[in-house]
Amino acid sequence: MSERVDAYAAALFEVARAEGALETVEDELFKVARTFEANEQLRSTLTDAVVPVERRIGIVEDLLGGRAAPITTALVSFVVAAGRSRDLPAIIDKLVERAAAERQQEVAEVRAAIPLDAATIERLAAALSTATGKSVTVKVIVDPSIMGGAIARIGDTVLDGSVRHRLDQLKEAI
Repeated sequence: MSERVDAYAAALFEVARAEGALETVEDELFKVARTFEANEQLRSTLTDAVVPVERRIGIVEDLLGGRAAPITTALVSFVVAAGRSRDLPAIIDKLVERAAAERQQEVAEVRAAIPLDAATIERLAAALSTATGKSVTVKVIVDPSIMGGAIARIGDTVLDGSVRHRLDQLKEAI
């Protein structure tokens, strides 16, 4: 499976780069992957072989049309049509890693309770770069369950500055 995931990620990467839309596609696909992982009904429908391919592609186009660049919609539709929906998050994660590596950066997946503005993301990237000693690009996932603060994951390193984590620590101390 890993070879297939790598091959699909490489193909999507090359198409996005050839179209001159790598940065946009990378960001949009990252959001698609997180949505796919978080939504059981979407995941179930797009991976169900009983649902006709045309219907699954129609769902992708309905969800992404107008919200994502046409190239992003086309790439997701391609993966779904090829029957690789189950691998979609892994394919996208490999593409994101490859794009970051091309920029000589590491990917920091940051979970925050609220959307972060560009200035905050930039400051966060600088702080994470300092903390890890690596050049970092930040991908934000909005996750209200952490209540506040943020959780950053860079490879195997996790930096948890969430309110939920602090409350759990207080609970254990008491």
